[in-house]
Amino acid sequence: MEKESKIYVAGHRGLVGSALKRKLESKGYTNLIFRTHKELDLINQQAVNEFFEQEKPEYVFLAAAKVGGILANSTYPAEFIYENLMIESNIIHAAYKCGVKKLLFLGSSCIYPKLAPQPLKEEYLLTGSLEETNEAYAISKIAGIRLCKHYNQQYGTNFISVMPTNLYGPNDNFDLETSHVMPALIRKFHEAKVNNKPEVVVWGTGKPLREFMHVDDMADACVFLMENYDFSEVGEFVNIGVGEDVTISELVELIKKIVGFEGKINYDTSKPDGTPRKLMDVSRLNGLGWKAKISLEDGIKETYEWYQNQIK
Repeated sequence: MEKESKIYVAGHRGLVGSALKRKLESKGYTNLIFRTHKELDLINQQAVNEFFEQEKPEYVFLAAAKVGGILANSTYPAEFIYENLMIESNIIHAAYKCGVKKLLFLGSSCIYPKLAPQPLKEEYLLTGSLEETNEAYAISKIAGIRLCKHYNQQYGTNFISVMPTNLYGPNDNFDLETSHVMPALIRKFHEAKVNNKPEVVVWGTGKPLREFMHVDDMADACVFLMENYDFSEVGEFVNIGVGEDVTISELVELIKKIVGFEGKINYDTSKPDGTPRKLMDVSRLNGLGWKAKISLEDGIKETYEWYQNQIK
């Protein structure tokens, strides 16, 4: 990518897209194009085709998606599979038709089988059953990876896919109904502290292991891959993560400390835990010359500051 290359970031207002926007701008890319959902409905194929024909982007970061945690995924599975399939199909096909030089598709670590060996290597894709609570989302993301692969095979495109681990950071979703575990916990502990509540209730047993990556690290990895590597060099897709995990209870204690909550923690074991462990094998990415830089504690501190500024 040249600094003046025309780059379209799909989903620039979300957690991932906004981090990509920040990273590209900080690296001196000057010809970035964006559209809000009101300006361009990515589920509408005709609208997407017209946008690509008009703007003719050279590079595309496909970060737009319908996302949520266990509750949202299990409550609205039809919406998750339909909307994500439509978004990625429309953008990938339009990118091919308009001769986009390179596209980066963002998947998710939930694509891996529920009981896959740990850490998760890229080759474990489609070797077992998925976690039931987010099967619809996972299938849509697997379809996106395979769309990129098969368009590359048939049409000679250069569409690469990345699988980020659990992400957090500025512009995350802090809605308790639809958010992921990190922002939900930050909000719960903050509200409990402000309202002098005696305890915070946490879903599940606290035993599952999860890997967490600051979204600015993830954006840095994506831009690095777009600048340096092609589909033929990196294989079907590349895991993006930090390569180490913590238990949910360890995360809970860390957030409790950072927020300054002094009450008790009560685990509601009637609620689901989800997958027992999801640690990414990042040896492929590390081998390409990239490693995560932001520590979990520093990342949570920054995210909590951002959240406090938003609610002010």
